Amino acid sequence: MRHKTRSWWGWGNTEDAVVGAEREALSRRVSQLLPDADLTPHSAPPVEAFDVGASRIQAPSALAPIVSEDVRDRLAHSHGQAFRDVVRALLGKLPHVPDLVVRPTSEAEVIQVLDWCSDAHVAVIPFGGGSSVVGGVEPRVDGAYSGVVSLDLTSMDRVIEVDHISRAALVQAGVLGPHLEEQLRPRGYTLRFFPQSFEFSSLGGWLATRAGGHFATLLTHIDDLTESLRVVTPAGVIQSRRLPASGAGPSPDRLFLGSEGSLGVITQAWVRLQDRPRWRAAASVGFADHDAGVQAVRALSQSGLHPSNCRLLDPMEAFLNADSPTAVLLLGFESADHPVHTWMERALELCRDHGGTLAEPPRYTDTDTDRAARSGAADSWRSSFLRMPYQRDALAAQGMIVETFETACTWDRFDALRAAVDEAARDAMRQVGATGVVTCRFTHVYPDGPAPYFGIYAAGAWGRTVEQWDEIKAAVSEALIACGGTITHHHAVGRDHRPWYDQQRPDLFAAALQAGKAALDPAGILNPGAVIDPLRRE
Repeated sequence: MRHKTRSWWGWGNTEDAVVGAEREALSRRVSQLLPDADLTPHSAPPVEAFDVGASRIQAPSALAPIVSEDVRDRLAHSHGQAFRDVVRALLGKLPHVPDLVVRPTSEAEVIQVLDWCSDAHVAVIPFGGGSSVVGGVEPRVDGAYSGVVSLDLTSMDRVIEVDHISRAALVQAGVLGPHLEEQLRPRGYTLRFFPQSFEFSSLGGWLATRAGGHFATLLTHIDDLTESLRVVTPAGVIQSRRLPASGAGPSPDRLFLGSEGSLGVITQAWVRLQDRPRWRAAASVGFADHDAGVQAVRALSQSGLHPSNCRLLDPMEAFLNADSPTAVLLLGFESADHPVHTWMERALELCRDHGGTLAEPPRYTDTDTDRAARSGAADSWRSSFLRMPYQRDALAAQGMIVETFETACTWDRFDALRAAVDEAARDAMRQVGATGVVTCRFTHVYPDGPAPYFGIYAAGAWGRTVEQWDEIKAAVSEALIACGGTITHHHAVGRDHRPWYDQQRPDLFAAALQAGKAALDPAGILNPGAVIDPLRRE
């Protein structure tokens, strides 16, 4: 198989970028939706065009084999994969570049790096696949540090041990999604955790950001699949006990899940595995009334059926990405133990009770291969879902504002939240002079509430789209917090969500977290400014 080249500025592999006929078709669709959009394409500048200075720091000679000063490498580690990251790269504006990229191959080397950086007061930004969309891996730190190191953990990528009796595995944190599954597949297992970033994100990144994955219900977050963690902090190593559950005080794992590398570096974890699914069912249910679809999803979430897929696309989202004229619910079940016909049949009864209709019968498969049963709309959605980040990059290079934000709220607040977000987004677009649309889909659903995922597709002004998006983002974030939602359901806090996370988080908890950081990271070197304020040296 021919090796592909990872893009240093945008999503994924350069060979998979949107070009030719695909780009022309994408531009035509956008022109139909937004006829006044200026879709002139722009290209990323060459690496040589960036004014990247020499490293301000020098690593100890013992670390030299794992240290990189290569400019392209440093630029690739200077940003995540948010819309604003991609556009800044296209404009040649990446102001925060790490001095060094360090790739440890063992926990001992991680300890060496943290010891050196603590002594030299060098900021350390843990880095997995680099797919952060909230500024979580951007070395955006103040001048109080002598330099910045991007600590890339992807060389630590092995499944160390599999416990077949307990159905769990000990895995190094730097492994990317595909390589993890490659190592589990011959043993008959899967982690069954597939975020959209799966191909380019790591286990450690999922853990550090409390990522959301494949399942729409029940096992939705990486938290649910975590048995224990091993974390290297500047103050020492913490290893939590392997247990299926415990009531012994606050959980040490919970302290580090979602800490985004600000308290320690997750080096390995015991994770709960699943047998590979054999039986699958899939259906696409149309709803002429989107609100009726919302009620159907609420009934499903409270039914105890636990569908693996339960994505409700509003009419605009369905039109753009599933070629459907109405709101559509993508519904799926899977099991390694039993056929799932009964579960699907009952779920469809609930949908019909709320006005849902099927253009075609549900599809069922009985196979242990990775190909799932899918209906026509589900096939369209899956293809679109996998291409979305590449299409986002293509449109961003044509002056479009294409970005998403997500939240979760209780069912009783959803209608008000959706209306407030829609109004805030449209008002903000008018204020910044951008014409566009707002879409909404559910990615995950719970008995007490949904996780709405909103999309913005707007015609921006090339050279100002980052500033335009920042204004829109601020407006919708204020609306989310005001309506009782969370600033993020699964995209983490980073630096971009900090103002609203600070509003959501109780002040006393913030003080407790700050005290924890002082104990674990006394020099304040770990990911300063992400999640909590950096510690200040006297």
